[in-house]
Amino acid sequence: MRIVVIGQAAFGESVLNALVDRGETVVAAWCPLDGDGPRVDRLKAASDKQSVPVFQFTRMRDREAIDAFQGLSADLCVMAFVTDIVPGDILSAPTHGTIQYHPSLLPKHRGPSSINWPIIQGESRTGLTVFWPDEGLDTGPVLLQKPVDIGPDDTLGSLYFDKLFPLGVDAMVEAVDMVRDGTAPRTVQDESQATYEGWCRPEDVTIDWGRSLGEIYNSIRGSDPSPGAATAYRGVQVRFYSTERRPDGTGRRPGEVAEVLDRGFAVAAQGGSLLVRRVQPGGERKVAASEWAAATGLTVGDRFGA
Repeated sequence: MRIVVIGQAAFGESVLNALVDRGETVVAAWCPLDGDGPRVDRLKAASDKQSVPVFQFTRMRDREAIDAFQGLSADLCVMAFVTDIVPGDILSAPTHGTIQYHPSLLPKHRGPSSINWPIIQGESRTGLTVFWPDEGLDTGPVLLQKPVDIGPDDTLGSLYFDKLFPLGVDAMVEAVDMVRDGTAPRTVQDESQATYEGWCRPEDVTIDWGRSLGEIYNSIRGSDPSPGAATAYRGVQVRFYSTERRPDGTGRRPGEVAEVLDRGFAVAAQGGSLLVRRVQPGGERKVAASEWAAATGLTVGDRFGA
């Protein structure tokens, strides 16, 4: 089949390489416009290395982009990490249509931050879906799904890079085989089970010290490494990363520093405490929590959230 890959970043790169390395005919790659800095998108760099033509447009729904895509005479479009709106004229142009990766078990967690929200909401299971996109938002028929467990200490980073990323690359290749073999299903999503969440923004994971230890911990790990769960210390915003949940009580009020250690500091919460190992103060770089604690003179009894 003549395949076009639309995507970006490391996931788009890995899907392209997996398809080319197994002998697929990838006739083009589409990725976002170059930024102002020297860094080149990884899908673009991989395409150049594999001698795959690269297309870049301001918006895929512009007429010139649609005409260019239709001129490729593609048999299948593979969408691997796409954030632009892809019009129906492109989705339907290939002989066999378009397939897309989404990191949740659709119809649950439609939307752009579908890895963050299951962790934040305390779920123990998620997965990935390869589906046939339509002009709705993550609403098209399902081709295949792969479930994964969310470990009690998984973060956004570990869930994606250790589980959903590698499994997703394999799933995209498997889906291409199914399309070629004529065995790819189109299972309509059950709208009664559908959920949608928007972007996970900093205000969504601001720490409320009145909530339970588990709820705060889920907010932190569900936003680690981005955007980071924020609290305040002496009027300055501080984001927490790389935390450890400790169920033992401290006798301190929620938000109070219970211990200052060589490997970080512990903050009391309802039901235990959180050992914080990495922070980002204000708009500065991330640093070891122990380094920041020493620089600010953090002591037992100091309080976050004020």
